Amino acid sequence: MGWERTLDFYGSLIEKRLKSYFSDLIQRAEKYHPFIEGVYENICEYSLRKGKRLASCSTLLSYKGYADDINEDILNVCVGIELYRHCILVHDDLVDKDNFRRGGKSFHKIFSKFYDRRFGEGVAVFGGDLIFGLALRCILKSGFPVEKIEKVLNLLVEGYCEVNESQILDLLFEHTDPDIDEWSEMVHKRATSLFKASILTGAILGGAPEHDINLLMEVAANIGYSFDIQDDIIDTFATKDQYGRKPGRDIILGKKPLHIIVMRQNASKDELNLLNYIEQRGYITRAQLESIKDSIRRTGALKVAKEESIRHGEIAKNLIAQTYMSNEIKDFFSSFVQYIEESLDWYK
Repeated sequence: MGWERTLDFYGSLIEKRLKSYFSDLIQRAEKYHPFIEGVYENICEYSLRKGKRLASCSTLLSYKGYADDINEDILNVCVGIELYRHCILVHDDLVDKDNFRRGGKSFHKIFSKFYDRRFGEGVAVFGGDLIFGLALRCILKSGFPVEKIEKVLNLLVEGYCEVNESQILDLLFEHTDPDIDEWSEMVHKRATSLFKASILTGAILGGAPEHDINLLMEVAANIGYSFDIQDDIIDTFATKDQYGRKPGRDIILGKKPLHIIVMRQNASKDELNLLNYIEQRGYITRAQLESIKDSIRRTGALKVAKEESIRHGEIAKNLIAQTYMSNEIKDFFSSFVQYIEESLDWYK
C-alpha cells in the first residue's frame, strides 16, 4: 500500500472517531447556549474538511509501528492530535489574513458574517484556544497509563510553545531581513514541532525504546525541515489548480522562506525594488510573479532550497532505517519523505 493510500485508509478511521467525538460535544453544548453549539458545529466542519490527516496519521502509524495494534485509546489520542493541528491553523489563517482553508471559509471569516470583522477575529482567537483545550482533554481521557500521558502532554505543551515562538519570528521576518541562520532557527520550531509532537506521541504510547525516541526526535526535525522548504516552494511555484489557491501569497505578505532569503542576498537592485513594491501594495500580478520566479531561478535560490530539502530528507530516511519500528511503518515514513524529494522536481 502506497503512502497516500495508507493515509486515506487510516485517516478514515480517525475521521470516523472525530465525527463521533463532535456529536457528543455538540449535544452537550446545546444545553449551555445555542451559539456555543454553533461554534462546536463549525469547529467540527473545519476539522473534517478534506485533507491528508498527516499529523494524526503519523501518531497512529508510529504507535502501530511499535504496538502492532490499533485500539480505541490511540484513536482518541489521534482526535486530540488532529485538534492540536487545527488550533494552530485557526490562528495561522487569522494572522495571515487567509480567507479560505481547504475549500471552505477560514474560521474567522465564518463568524465575521454574524456581526463584523472584529467579532469574527475574536471568535477565532478564543476558538483556537478552545480547540487546544479540547485536544489536551482528548489525550487526558484517552485511557493510557498516567505516566505515558504525562510525557505526551509535556511534549505537546512544549511543541505548542515552540510553534507560537516560531510564528512570532515568522511575523517579525516580514519586517526585517533575516539571514539563513535566523531562518533555520525559526523553522526548527515551526514545522519540526508538529512532526515531533505527532510522531513521538505515537512512539511513546506504543512503547518505543529510549534509543528510538532519540532517533525519532531527529527524524521529526529533518522531516519538518524538508517538508517546510517544499511547502514554501509550492506557495511560490505551484499553480492555483495544483495548490488550491493563488500562488505568491508569501511574497505578498513579505514572508522570508529560504528561497526568498537566498534570492534577496544575490538579487539586483531592480529585483529587490520589485519585491518591496509588491509587499507595500499587497498584491501581485501574474507578470510580477513570473519575474520573481525568474529571479529566484537566476540567483540559484531555487536550487539551494531544493538541495537543502533533499539533504534533510535523506538524513530522515537514514535515521528511520535505524529504528525498531515495523518494516511496514518504516516504509510508510520513508516513502512519504521520498515523495517530498521527488515533488521538488515539479517546480522548475
